[in-house]
Amino acid sequence: MAELVYRPVVGAALTLFKALDLKIDTQGSEHIPRTGGAVLVSNHISYLDFIFTGLAALPQKRLVRFMAKDSVFRHKVSGPLMRGMKHIPVDRAQGEHAYKHALESLRAGEIIGVFPEATISQSFTLKGFKTGAARLAQEAGVPLIPMALWGTQRVWTKGRPRNFRRSHIPVTIRVGEPLEAPADQYAGAITRRLRERCQELLEAAQRAYPVRPKDASDTWWVPAHLGGTAPTPAQVKEAG
Repeated sequence: MAELVYRPVVGAALTLFKALDLKIDTQGSEHIPRTGGAVLVSNHISYLDFIFTGLAALPQKRLVRFMAKDSVFRHKVSGPLMRGMKHIPVDRAQGEHAYKHALESLRAGEIIGVFPEATISQSFTLKGFKTGAARLAQEAGVPLIPMALWGTQRVWTKGRPRNFRRSHIPVTIRVGEPLEAPADQYAGAITRRLRERCQELLEAAQRAYPVRPKDASDTWWVPAHLGGTAPTPAQVKEAG
């Protein structure tokens, strides 16, 4: 079926990123399969992460179907776009419907994008992973593809004004080798390995990031354990 919505949206996103002069550095896209189903798993630090995660699949000529909260699908602007791009609404009160939808898409050879932290990490560190991505991969018999994003929080993240100025912000994307999800293994154990892979990729992306904060007022996007002033996971939890 022709992608009457997805490809124009991708084109619009690329035009926007060019206008903002974002410096996007992607490595590892060759790990995303050119055909067949897969679960693409990323950390989550920005409202725009689904766009950057999808960009990583473009060199392999793949379009990613993301699982996203159903409120996005009810919005008068984003709703028709999300449905047109065949993304999957998730109603947390009835998650089994989204799970079944994603499973059918995987078996049909689609790539499903999942943020297993479920929400944006305001500490910009990796939160705990839910097991849904692993269970989907197990049941569909497809690989998990770990990846990590860094720098996207500087464009638009929770609790901060969006920066749609021409700020030349670097964005670093790292995609790792596929991780198998055998049906006879415990989903929790697979999820732990998956999180470890994503953590390694996140640290690699942070090491490769080409800029540092300009001054003390610009340290908000750096995690506390790396010397920045982003809240620690404990502070985020306490602010709750």
